[in-house]
Amino acid sequence: MSYVIKEAKLGKERVRIVQDEDVETPRNWSNLSKMIFTGGHRHLGDKHEVDFDYPFNSRQEFITWGEEIVRKHFKDVAVCYAVHMYKHSGESISIDYSGQYTCRWDSGTIGFAIVTKEDIRKEYNIKRVTKKYIDKCENIVRGEIETLNQYISGEVYGYVVEDEDKNVIDSCYGFFGDDIEKNGISDYLEEKYVKALVD
Repeated sequence: MSYVIKEAKLGKERVRIVQDEDVETPRNWSNLSKMIFTGGHRHLGDKHEVDFDYPFNSRQEFITWGEEIVRKHFKDVAVCYAVHMYKHSGESISIDYSGQYTCRWDSGTIGFAIVTKEDIRKEYNIKRVTKKYIDKCENIVRGEIETLNQYISGEVYGYVVEDEDKNVIDSCYGFFGDDIEKNGISDYLEEKYVKALVD
């Protein structure tokens, strides 16, 4: 049974927000960025042929030289962020190298999130890549990292509405993030159930 995050009762009906246990990786979606991960985390990103087979002596060396390797492999990289993982009673990722992502025991750098100039040209149907488009793409990459982080962290949810006999009246899954008004659940769920969950 799915883990229940929140529930509310309305007369003889019950609505529950539950963890989605059967989620497709967002890397199967149409993404702007490429996630180039290495080692035991390669499966979390996109398929690639980048060879990180180099004797890195430190995490900082991997961040510096790994980016050089990625830039040589893809050419014309417009956006490149190192991706860090924190692993302690669960996993999470970020492109912000701060807080828990700097922990010397429970964190590390697993690869890079990149966007090439060619990706930008295709996305926006333009010939010249300007700073304005690069800035837009940096924000998109942050969003794609956050979505992948929610997937890795198990922060994907659904809702189930049941009658008094536990028969399912309505259900829907695949909502990323735990705020039902931001993740889209409130757009699908009847208003009376949304109010009961929010109040």
